[in-house]
Amino acid sequence: MGAPDEKNELVQGTLDMLILKTLAGGPMHGYAIARRIQQASSELLTVEEGSLYPALHRMERRRWIEAEWGRSEANRRAKYYRLTAMGRAQLKAEVAAWNRFVEAVAWVLEARLAEA
Repeated sequence: MGAPDEKNELVQGTLDMLILKTLAGGPMHGYAIARRIQQASSELLTVEEGSLYPALHRMERRRWIEAEWGRSEANRRAKYYRLTAMGRAQLKAEVAAWNRFVEAVAWVLEARLAEA
């Protein structure tokens, strides 16, 4: 990760978790999901359409999310996604795996700092 004013790419495998976490707050359309992730990360993370929509479609096929058409805040037709029970279980599993990963990286960094 760079300086606070730089945009950062998502670590491989984290996009699904971030989308699921965002949808845990309630149904949203694609643009709102991307915007919420950006806002929640203090503008450090950006989710591009080329990554977002394939991820949403993949999660829909896996039955982690469901979608239905509705109207956006701007009164435009938009596909709204919501978390399913399978999606909630997947979110829980992904957060646990992420926490283990972060802990393992911290151990490596602490070991390297002690040797330096």
